[in-house]
Amino acid sequence: MKRYDLITPEGTSDLLFNGCLARRAVENKLSELFKGFGYSEVVTPGIEFYDLFSGSSRNFRQENMCKLTDSKGRLIVLRPDSTIPIARLASTRLKYAQLPLRLFYNQCIYENNSLLKGRSDETVQSGIELIGGVNTKRADYEALSMAAESLAEFDKEKFRLEIGHIGYFKELVAHLDVDERVREEIRLLISAKNYPALNNLLDEVGDNHITNALKHLPRLFGGVEVFDKAAELFTDERIDKILGYLKEVYHRLSSLGYDGKLSVDLGIVSHADYYTGIVFKGYISGVGQSVLKGGRYDGLLAEFGDPCPAVGFGVNCDAVANYLRKNNLAPELKKPDCIVFGEKGYVVESIAYAQKLAAIGMTVENSLFDTIDETKEYAAAKGIHKIAVIGEDIQEILL
Repeated sequence: MKRYDLITPEGTSDLLFNGCLARRAVENKLSELFKGFGYSEVVTPGIEFYDLFSGSSRNFRQENMCKLTDSKGRLIVLRPDSTIPIARLASTRLKYAQLPLRLFYNQCIYENNSLLKGRSDETVQSGIELIGGVNTKRADYEALSMAAESLAEFDKEKFRLEIGHIGYFKELVAHLDVDERVREEIRLLISAKNYPALNNLLDEVGDNHITNALKHLPRLFGGVEVFDKAAELFTDERIDKILGYLKEVYHRLSSLGYDGKLSVDLGIVSHADYYTGIVFKGYISGVGQSVLKGGRYDGLLAEFGDPCPAVGFGVNCDAVANYLRKNNLAPELKKPDCIVFGEKGYVVESIAYAQKLAAIGMTVENSLFDTIDETKEYAAAKGIHKIAVIGEDIQEILL
């Protein structure tokens, strides 16, 4: 027997029955929400050229991508992200489309998480990309309210949406006299909220207002008081503008009915290479990791020759589906209402009868057994309470 023919690769798993129903329920709910606000579905290839994810603001770690070669020896990867392929799509096939573009997707992303045991390498995401539009503030409000509504679809009372602005971090590190490698290390430590390692690294960089502000950055989360704390640590004209805008967004969203569900986190620094403005994460109760991530990425489409502002987010459908199942909120596999047994010479007629029942909304199985006793035994084991016996006439047996 071959060693690997009975198992799946590390980081992947089969999804069965109720798991499929739960994931599909999440996808369908989000799709209906997105379509209700004028978004149209797109699908990008599951495999893309490696170069797509190695641009100046698309610097995905090559060791985290699943790489292959095509028939011509060119390096290709399984899609690790949906935003970048959609940015390519918008800049090429939709280059002359009327703006703004409202696009949504339901598709897998693939990322090698070898250091994160238990984390899946294959994840289904649903999300939106709002591309173009003269007023970026209005677009930010739309994306953030859509993010909140996406979370509310599954955990209306207890969801949380954390908002930040990548510009605050970028403005701080721009004042440091360090190379890009050190800046990236600082970003990773802030993202992981690894306070001891961050403090040690910044102590090596120097003791000043900038390093002190960066040391406190992972702790800059909470309510409206965060803005004053951030301004006290370090301020200049650009940071004043960033904090002022974020504060306005916070108050405006609170007025939409999300008060108590919003918080500020200036330590959101993921994908700092392509995010340029507001960034946000979403949580539902009982799930330790964020189930929604997004932000503004105004420079990304310019790399494909079509400068255009954009904002979007993605929802981890698998994480939400697991939450629904854990809390008994997911749809359950429906037992058949009836099993149809055709007596000898009436097999085709039994199939026709099953089709009639299915057409009126019943869930039906055809019996593949030769005798009624075997059919009864099977029905009892499956919890099916009715058997339709098709012969010269039609009889119903209730179990």
